[in-house]
Amino acid sequence: MRMRRALPALLAACLLAGCRHEAPPSSAQIEALAMTAAQRSDAAAEQQLQRLAAQGLPVAQRELGILYRARPAARADAERLLRQAAKAGDAQAAYHLGELYRTPVPGGVADAAAAWSWYQQAAEGGQAKAALRLGLMAKNGDGVPRDAAVAARWLQLASDLGNAHAMFLLSYAYREGDGVPRDAARGMALLEEAAEHEYPPALQELALTVGDATRAGHLMKEATEHRRNNWNRF
Repeated sequence: MRMRRALPALLAACLLAGCRHEAPPSSAQIEALAMTAAQRSDAAAEQQLQRLAAQGLPVAQRELGILYRARPAARADAERLLRQAAKAGDAQAAYHLGELYRTPVPGGVADAAAAWSWYQQAAEGGQAKAALRLGLMAKNGDGVPRDAAVAARWLQLASDLGNAHAMFLLSYAYREGDGVPRDAARGMALLEEAAEHEYPPALQELALTVGDATRAGHLMKEATEHRRNNWNRF
């Protein structure tokens, strides 16, 4: 276990030391390098990441773009890098580009249409968070027309990809017939599935629904523990 934890640092150190590779560094190596740059504010790691991005490696472009997203002054560079990676087919880059357009810097204006387009590319590439974001935008009319059926379709994809938040929202949709045919059994199954993923709101809702007082107590305790631990695996 200790060796597994040390591996990313070893990979990053190898890259920084100029280790020779017969092939380009792997995605895991580049992500380890980005972690070093971000968490340690390591200038050498960032410079190496810049070199890899300049070589046209989409993962390096994406990771450098994510790093720059946290710096308002580097927003243009973040957008450029994420766009390059997304156009190369990197679904994670497309998701982060959607996030960039949906949440502009203070004083800026969100571009919901651009955000939607990149979220869609990311979701179709298997990014559950992007599918969830599309579902929420359509459900709430967030920069796009409110459409319960469209929301349910994207929430279904996010749910299929394992996103517990989407499962929870979709359980309500089936219970209420909101954008999907009313199906109480399907709604309950989704609620149970979200609870199995340890999603606190689902655990709490299930506790209020089940008739077994003992199980309800256990569910409420579990929900409280996960909230206390800052559960955020949406």
